[in-house]
Amino acid sequence: MKLPRRKFLHLAAGAAALPVSCVARAQAYPSRPVRIVVPFTPAGGADIAARLLAQWLSERLGQQFVVENRPGGGGNIGTEAVVRASPDGYLLVLTPNAVNATLYDKLNFSFIRDIIPVAGISREPNVMEVHPSVPAKTVPEFLAYAKANPGKVNMAHPGNGTSPHMAGELLKMMADVNLVPVPYRGAAPALTDLLGGTVQVMFATMSSSIEHVRSGKLRPLAVTTAARSNSLPALPTVGEYVPGYEASTWYGIGAPRNTPNEIVEKLNKEINMALADPKMQARFAELGSTVLPATSGAFGKLVAEETEKWGKVVKFAGLKAE
Repeated sequence: MKLPRRKFLHLAAGAAALPVSCVARAQAYPSRPVRIVVPFTPAGGADIAARLLAQWLSERLGQQFVVENRPGGGGNIGTEAVVRASPDGYLLVLTPNAVNATLYDKLNFSFIRDIIPVAGISREPNVMEVHPSVPAKTVPEFLAYAKANPGKVNMAHPGNGTSPHMAGELLKMMADVNLVPVPYRGAAPALTDLLGGTVQVMFATMSSSIEHVRSGKLRPLAVTTAARSNSLPALPTVGEYVPGYEASTWYGIGAPRNTPNEIVEKLNKEINMALADPKMQARFAELGSTVLPATSGAFGKLVAEETEKWGKVVKFAGLKAE
């Protein structure tokens, strides 16, 4: 069947107009520097992951991707700044924020509602590590030591609701052990006090502490993931001694709600290309991490599942924001 010429041209024009507009907008992005807000202090695992990705994207896309640290409020201050930003792809946020939905009674935003999951970056175990003065070389020995010294074993963490904090709270809940949480303003000062022996144990991210482990300044007892880490293959998992225990730190990128789909898709594509780069994979492996390629939808599913899981731990332990 032949269409009248006028109708054919009208349909062709209509079919072409929207895709061309979307493609043009995506191709034009980014036309100026992009800021990635890390809502935590420098030198921690989140900061390291963001800077690795930012460097790759800067070289790939011809615009600077600048990491901006905005710590405070357990990550809420930096995250809210991105929630309130223009949804144009020029202000992004490094997740996670899976715990705060339950930890804080009143938030001015909903992470799942107000932040679009763009892409995953990496996943890594936390390392249960102690100062060498602690007379324990295994998880069972540590649990026995802690139970014999209730209220005397201090557990450093970089703020309420952070991955190191929650990994420790999960062990407290599952092993019925008394550890005294000691919050710090970031991973770096927490590790400094652990290295100095002011505190006894920390469930630090591997990327922020692996060099201290390798140098012997800290004694690792176990990794927190379900499987052993390729970076420290001789190190057992906590779950080998506390069945069912699993915790890990994951990072990804989010954007303000209503950010155009074509920009989200372009960022997702470019980030996944970065994670497919053997050099990038090797760099993350050196830090004890594995890359976390995912579609926007798959990453969003991970955020939702983690929010539910850790919400149960927060409620069980009766945790409150600082």
